[in-house]
Amino acid sequence: MIRLTIPDVGDDELAAIREVFRTGMLVQGEQVAALEAGVARRVGTAHAVACSSGTAALHLACLALGIGPGDEVIVPAFTYPATANVVAACGARPVLADVRPDTFAIDPADVAAKLTAHTKALVPVHPFGLAADMDPLAKLAEAHGLTVIEDAACALGASYHGTACGAMGHMGCFSFHPRKAITTAEGGMVTTDDAELADRLRVLRNHGMTRREGRVDFVAPGLNYRMSDVHGAIGVVQLGKLDAAIEARRRLATAYTAALADLPWLTLPAEPEGRCHIYQSYVVAVAEDVCRDAVMAHLHDHDVQCTIGTYALHLLDYYARTGGYRPDDFPVARALFERTITLPIYRGMPDDAVARVAELLHDV
Repeated sequence: MIRLTIPDVGDDELAAIREVFRTGMLVQGEQVAALEAGVARRVGTAHAVACSSGTAALHLACLALGIGPGDEVIVPAFTYPATANVVAACGARPVLADVRPDTFAIDPADVAAKLTAHTKALVPVHPFGLAADMDPLAKLAEAHGLTVIEDAACALGASYHGTACGAMGHMGCFSFHPRKAITTAEGGMVTTDDAELADRLRVLRNHGMTRREGRVDFVAPGLNYRMSDVHGAIGVVQLGKLDAAIEARRRLATAYTAALADLPWLTLPAEPEGRCHIYQSYVVAVAEDVCRDAVMAHLHDHDVQCTIGTYALHLLDYYARTGGYRPDDFPVARALFERTITLPIYRGMPDDAVARVAELLHDV
């Protein structure tokens, strides 16, 4: 069996967990603080605030901005539902914009067309480890007084013209789910240069709690989105492996691209000039006249795990009902939802696994 991914965890992570158990400090202690400091250094922001998941990071970012009823937030139509779900959970309206067929990232031209007087924020996703086209989005945000929240769930270590993902918007939100380049089992992080936003994030992740004049007070209806020190300890070890993980993924992606380049019915991942792709996922798209599900079934039948790219939100029940969307409203997102395949990629995957996947795709 060639697995879709296998997290790179082992004895070092176990030793770090044992040390946390030895201290007895299991909730948001020194290890979480160390991980926050390490991620802030890596991304190049003044602050990093750890939390329990990437979805929690996005939710906290929206809450910290006061996003709520009457507000609109523009998100890509092709993304995991969490990107839009957190906006809806705040009582605001997620407004979908189509994506580009080459990078799978939100299309700045469609973002511009979706702006209204109610638009409060943009949430560009860096899909599968490739930075979105941030320059035109930043210009739109500045011109209209909008906040930018980067959904960088898949993009720790990726960059755009020399700037790290997570350092280009007002806030950047990361995930440490096991499919990401590094993992804490479950966990997330918000990065920002804004000290006031960072303080709000810290209060909101911990029940709205703060200290005033030496006593505890609760100043907001916060949530329990804290990261445990067990997860923080795993993350500290994993952060030390990030460069090796990215190097391995890029090497495997290069091998895939070389092995699959002669298949005319397959579109391979793009890496535009000035962007560093970390290949959290290696996502290909089949031609319009090829049955994607049949290709996936062929891989599964030969013990190769694979999955779809991600979801077209306007085709999902909740957003179709509440947004009144029709299937053809976002043609690129729909096409990518129906035609993309995520192939196995992870640090430690042998090169002969790439060759085997390529052989099976050539059989198609």
